[in-house]
Amino acid sequence: MYIFRLCCIAVITAVSALVLKNHKSELVPLCLTAGGIIMFLYAFDYLSESVEFIKTFTNGAGINNDVVRIIFKVVGIGFLVELTAGSVKELGFDSVADKLLLCGKIIIFVVSVPILNSTYKIIVSLIELV
Repeated sequence: MYIFRLCCIAVITAVSALVLKNHKSELVPLCLTAGGIIMFLYAFDYLSESVEFIKTFTNGAGINNDVVRIIFKVVGIGFLVELTAGSVKELGFDSVADKLLLCGKIIIFVVSVPILNSTYKIIVSLIELV
């Protein structure tokens, strides 16, 4: 049911932008941005339930909270950069959007380095067991 509501918001945003395009074209980017924000906030509400489940799961499985926090940071950075780049691209600034995507990938790599370090330590400890 959540996805149906989300799709309805997207269709309403697109139709509103199409109507505005013929009458007041300068308001189209504002309409699209507002619709995107509404969709993002709606999806964020649904996401909070999943986050609670993941917290419970990781505590039960004994997974380090730092690793989970880094994974959430990486996913959040990816979503935010992609959303912003798409909005900037809609405004006609493709080169700025491409640079933003590149910078986002660099930041994601830097943030994920501790996970690589943890993976390395796990592999070394497994090799020592053999």
